Amino acid sequence: MLKRLKLGRTGTTEIPINGLDVPLVLRRTARARRFSLQVSEARRSAVLTVPAYSSLADAQQFLSRHMDWLRERLDGLCDPVPFADGAVIPLRGLAHRLNFVGPVRRRGVVWIEDSDEARIAPVWPVGLTEADVVLPLLNVAGEGQHAPRRLLDWLKRQAHDDLKLRVDIHAKRLGLNPKRISVRDQNTRWGSCSSTGTLSFSWRLILAPPFVLDYLAAHEVAHLEEMNHGPQFWALVARTMPRQAEARAWLHEHGSHLHAFGAAGPPPPEQED
Repeated sequence: MLKRLKLGRTGTTEIPINGLDVPLVLRRTARARRFSLQVSEARRSAVLTVPAYSSLADAQQFLSRHMDWLRERLDGLCDPVPFADGAVIPLRGLAHRLNFVGPVRRRGVVWIEDSDEARIAPVWPVGLTEADVVLPLLNVAGEGQHAPRRLLDWLKRQAHDDLKLRVDIHAKRLGLNPKRISVRDQNTRWGSCSSTGTLSFSWRLILAPPFVLDYLAAHEVAHLEEMNHGPQFWALVARTMPRQAEARAWLHEHGSHLHAFGAAGPPPPEQED
C-alpha cells in the first residue's frame, strides 16, 4: 500500500490501513536516520517516520513486521472522551460534568457551578462512578457546535495562568529567568525548554492535580540552568519541588489518560468501491 503512494522526498500524509481503526500518519523527513513507528495518544493515530532517501517499499516491509506491536499499542489506548454535553472531565484533578448551556452569557463563556450536593468535586479518576455522584458543572455558553472550541480555549487560558504562577515561583527560588511561556497541544512531551529560554507546556496539565502541573513547571525551569537530566538537574528540581517523585509516579500511571479528553473517536470505516 505504501509503495504506491506519490510522496516527495519530504512530506506528511495520512492514509487508512486495513485492519486498523485509526489512520496512519506517514512522515518523510530529512532529519530521520531510521524508520520509527509510534502511537500518538493525543492525536489517536499511528505515526510512521521514514528517512528522506529510503524507499516506500522498505517502509511497507518495516510496517508489516511491526503490525502486531502496533495493534497491541492501539488496543491499549484509552477510550476517547470528546468535549460533549454531559461528558465527565477532570479539572485540576477533580471531576466535573460538562454542561453546554446554549447562547447565554450571564456569567461569561465558561463557569463552574456547584450544587449543595457537589460542593467538593471528587478526585479523578479514583472513586468516581457517574451513577451515584453529583458532580460540579462546568458550564459552557454558546451554540453547541462552538462549545468544544470555547471550552478548549478556556482550558488553555487556565493552564497558562496556573503555569505562569508556578514558573514565576520556581524561577525566583532558583534565581533563573524564563523568557516566555507558551501553552500548546504537545503530543510527545508534557513540557520543553528551548535554548532561548522559552518554556512550552501541554494545556492538558490543567486536567491533572495541581502538584503535577507544579512539578512540570519546576522541571522546565530547572532546564534553564541544566539542559540535561543529569544529577545537577535533578538536584535543582528537588530544591524547588519536594513532591517530584509523587508527581512523576502520577504521570506514569495516569498521564496517558489525559490525552483521551477532547479527543475524537475513531473515524468511520472507508467504504470499498
